[in-house]
Amino acid sequence: MTKSIPELRLQELGLKLPVPPKPVANYTAFKKAGPLLFLSGQVPYDADGVALKGTLGKDVSVEEGYACARVCALQLIAVAKLAVGDLSKLSVTNVRGMVNATPDFADHPHVVNGASDLFVDVFGDAGRHARSAFGAGSLPSNVVVEVEAIFELLE
Repeated sequence: MTKSIPELRLQELGLKLPVPPKPVANYTAFKKAGPLLFLSGQVPYDADGVALKGTLGKDVSVEEGYACARVCALQLIAVAKLAVGDLSKLSVTNVRGMVNATPDFADHPHVVNGASDLFVDVFGDAGRHARSAFGAGSLPSNVVVEVEAIFELLE
């Protein structure tokens, strides 16, 4: 079986798709609705499956937050592959990034760029998307960031 262009780009970046985390409550990891694929929010885990915790503006740097958002995007790509099989059949439409931050933190967009940059690196122009990046007083399990996405099915 031939690899799709997004899968080749992942390989060129030295990235391997993780096993998609299972939902921890009463929801699904993805839902198809017409030509759209809605992906539930993903939080960052390290290689051992431990949630990456902390607060921007307190104990996490922008660079660390960026890396965490990138992990979330990689997990979203893994969920999208699970949903449709072939990543070349997808275009990233919308991304929402929620950053666990102190009230005075103002660099939310730079943190969420970790996800946006990875989507463009993997999908090229099909990775360009509309986006929201905002702060949250807290996130589940005190994780650094949560990222959700909507993809368009190109079939």
